[in-house]
Amino acid sequence: MSIHLSANGAEKVMQGWWFETALLAEGWADRVRMTAEQGRIVSIAADAEPEAGDERHGVALPGIANLHSHAFQRGMAGMAERRGPDGDSFWTWRDLMYRFANRIGPDELEAIAALAFVEMLEAGFVAVGEFHYVHHDRDGTPFADPAEMGARLAAAAAETGIGLTLLPVLYMASSFGGATPRPEQRRFVHDIEGYARLIEASRRALAGSDARVGVAPHSLRAVTPEGLAAAVEIAGDAPIHIHIAEQTGEVDDCLRHTGRRPVEWLLANAPVDPRWCLVHATHVTPAELDAIARSGAVTGLCPVTEANLGDGIFPAADLLAAGGTFGVGSDSNILIDLAQELRSLEYSQRLARRERNLLSSNACPSTGRTLFDAAGKGGAQALGLGVHGLAPGARADFLTLDRAHPTLAGRAGDALLDAFVFADSRGMIDGVWRGGRQCVRAGRHVARDTVVRRYSAALAGLGIGAISG
Repeated sequence: MSIHLSANGAEKVMQGWWFETALLAEGWADRVRMTAEQGRIVSIAADAEPEAGDERHGVALPGIANLHSHAFQRGMAGMAERRGPDGDSFWTWRDLMYRFANRIGPDELEAIAALAFVEMLEAGFVAVGEFHYVHHDRDGTPFADPAEMGARLAAAAAETGIGLTLLPVLYMASSFGGATPRPEQRRFVHDIEGYARLIEASRRALAGSDARVGVAPHSLRAVTPEGLAAAVEIAGDAPIHIHIAEQTGEVDDCLRHTGRRPVEWLLANAPVDPRWCLVHATHVTPAELDAIARSGAVTGLCPVTEANLGDGIFPAADLLAAGGTFGVGSDSNILIDLAQELRSLEYSQRLARRERNLLSSNACPSTGRTLFDAAGKGGAQALGLGVHGLAPGARADFLTLDRAHPTLAGRAGDALLDAFVFADSRGMIDGVWRGGRQCVRAGRHVARDTVVRRYSAALAGLGIGAISG
């Protein structure tokens, strides 16, 4: 690391790293030296010698964006794994989630989010799209600052170092046709004018940081057509995320109310383009898949949560065949693990089709590389992060793998990613940097102990035994 002065006299720090091998924007390279200044990559050179002060590491990979998270749900991970007397579904899980959501206040939200963000960074996620809908106080009364809860998420992101795209949710109704919200949804609800104030307040709360604000009409069942149009207008050129076609019940209700399936209706009635992220889209037809691909929108897949909730299997192989784009997210945060999200996506296709290596191709036969590249590109697009990858001018967001990890023995190039995604990767990630700031060292987040203590105190104060019991 070297320090020098810029033209205006401000102190600037030049950082340097040297890697045995690195996955650059143009592909794999060996003996790579990379420098960064003010959080952005300045230079990259292959077949280079390390210089004095450079940090030395084994394998460098670009960091990946987690495009869909409800951070507060990290606090209820494992609580819904009890069978009810009449069976269980997404909808019974949702009732428990509402009970949990209605207990947490600003302090608890910040503490829970901080642990979720620590675990994301430790897993190789360097940014998160926070689909945020717990807006009001416990009794549904708006806070004096409409962005109080969003500001707490931003504080957790700043503390942990993760990049944040805050996606305040517009929630207007309990079902199609503008049905009156249920009492347990009182903390989520806005009318169009209130939502505009929320977005304005969120933008003020994040001003001066490198976080960004998008919009998130919750779902077609929770917003009216007028509300959806208003949210799109409020967004401007910012990211737009929406839950869509996650459950068969949602598809059936949409058909009854509109005569069209959710994705079909959305594409016919909204200006869906590359700003959009269609989260889940589990239950789609081939025609809908083709239309999503043509729109340029990202499909936001959360395979671990989708399996946990029994949503179904998204036809990812068909999306790729149609030229579509996807990214991955940790959604309910029951398990935060980048490799597991990618692995589960491929394995779900194998189980559905009884074949192997369905998401790779003749052009790129490595399934690990295909998944990693696709998730990187799609996540960056969905969160409005710009170009993804390790290249001059890009943000210095990257992770390093421990070259001495037994799973990596004798492997090089794409075989490293196949091992990371599909074999035992426990302890494989040894460092994570975001904007040149090292957040994870020797596999642990630098603030883990402090964050865990605060999280544990918050959960103890919530009395969560009464929620699940």
